[in-house]
Amino acid sequence: MRRRVARASTSPCRRGADPPIPSRLSGGTSFRRNGPLATSSRHANLPDIQNTKKRRDGDVMEVGFVGAGRMGLAMLRNLLQTGHRVHVWDVSDVAVATAVAAGATGVSSARDALRGDAVVSMLPNDAAMRGVFTDDLLAAAPKGLVHVNMATASLACAQELTALHGRHGIAYVAAPVFGRPEMAARRELNIMAAGPAAAIDRVQPLFDAIGRKTWRLGEDPTRANVTKIAGNLLVACVIESLGEAAALARAYDMPPADLLDVVVGSLFDVPIFRIYADLVAHQRFEPAGFDLALGLKDARLALAAGEAANLPLPFASVLRDNYLDALAHGAGHQDWSAVTGVALRRAGLDAA
Repeated sequence: MRRRVARASTSPCRRGADPPIPSRLSGGTSFRRNGPLATSSRHANLPDIQNTKKRRDGDVMEVGFVGAGRMGLAMLRNLLQTGHRVHVWDVSDVAVATAVAAGATGVSSARDALRGDAVVSMLPNDAAMRGVFTDDLLAAAPKGLVHVNMATASLACAQELTALHGRHGIAYVAAPVFGRPEMAARRELNIMAAGPAAAIDRVQPLFDAIGRKTWRLGEDPTRANVTKIAGNLLVACVIESLGEAAALARAYDMPPADLLDVVVGSLFDVPIFRIYADLVAHQRFEPAGFDLALGLKDARLALAAGEAANLPLPFASVLRDNYLDALAHGAGHQDWSAVTGVALRRAGLDAA
C-alpha cells in the first residue's frame, strides 16, 4: 500500500550525471555530466541518508525483499532508511535476522514476501531464481504486484522469467546494477531498468532510494540483462589488464602501485579503474566485495550469450580459464580481482 509523504524540492530527471570520480585512489571527488541515454537521476550532492529518514521524494511503499546477501542487505537498508516498509525473506536465518535488526519485518517464506506494491529480488544465480519464482508462487501473487529482479541473470533465465510473469499477469522489471556492496551502501549504484514503462514508473521511488541513477533501456526486460552481462565482461577485462600491468611492473622491480597510479591517473581517470587499481596494486582481495566464483559465473553468462548469437567472445574465454585457474589455487573465497594473481603466478612472481 502506498501513502504520500511530504516532498522536498530536488532536481528533475536529467540526462547523464556520472557517478563521483575520485581525484586520487583514496582522495576526493569531482563530477562529470555526459551520456547518451535517457536516465532518472538524483542530485549529485547527496544528503546524509542517516539523517534524512522518510524525507525522500515520492511514495512510501510496502515492499517484499527476497535475497538479503551482501548487496541485497545494503539495498534493503537504504529502502528502510528512506521510509519504505520492507518484508524480507532469505534462505539464511542469519541474513533475515540482520535485516530485521535494521528495521525490516522477517517473513517465513518467499510467498509471504509477495505483498504490497512490489517485490525486489537479489538472488545469486539462475538456479535460485528459477527455484523461487515458480508457477505456484506467481499464481499466488497479488494482482498489481511488480517484481523487480535486480540480480544478474543469464539471457535464457531472463527470457523464461519474462514469459512466466506474463502468463500470470505479474509486471516484471529486470533491473540489475553496476556497483559493489560498499557503493550500494552509499547509494552510488547505477540501475539498468527494462520492462513495462508504467511498472518502472511505479517502482522508481525504490530505485531512487537504492541508486544514484536509473538507466531506462526499453520494454523488453532482457535488454537490461544484456547490458549487465556486457558491462561485467568489460569490468573483468579491466581487472585482467590491471593485473597484467601490475605483473609487468613487478617483473622490473617496480612497485605496482607506482605504475598504476600514473597510468590510471593520466589515462583512465574513472572510478572503475581507480577502485580496482587500488585492490590489485595492494592485493586487497579480502573481504570479497564480489566473489571470484561469481566472476566465473559472469564469464560463463557472457560466453553463453555469445554462443546463442553465434558470436565469438575470445576475451571471455580467456577470463573463464583464468577464473578456473584462480579457483584451483584456492582463491574462491576472495574478491574477483584476485584473478590477477594468475598473471603473477605464471611469471613466477607470486612469491615476490
